[in-house]
Amino acid sequence: MVKTTRSIINISLPGTMAEEVRKEIKIGGFATTSEFFRHVFREHRKTRLAQELYKERELFQRGNGKVLKSLRDLR
Repeated sequence: MVKTTRSIINISLPGTMAEEVRKEIKIGGFATTSEFFRHVFREHRKTRLAQELYKERELFQRGNGKVLKSLRDLR
């Protein structure tokens, strides 16, 4: 099993946004606020990767891209 180190990050939200987060936690079945924000961050990373892939595809279709042998070549 891989052991990960945890860091605490505190954020400040306006009251209305904090209430929305609490509602989303209940609706989404998240156990904690941390679990919710980890989920949100993972979704953000997936979206960013999808955008990068889309841009690379456009470049490739224009003949300006590179042929990838693996996903590591994206980095």
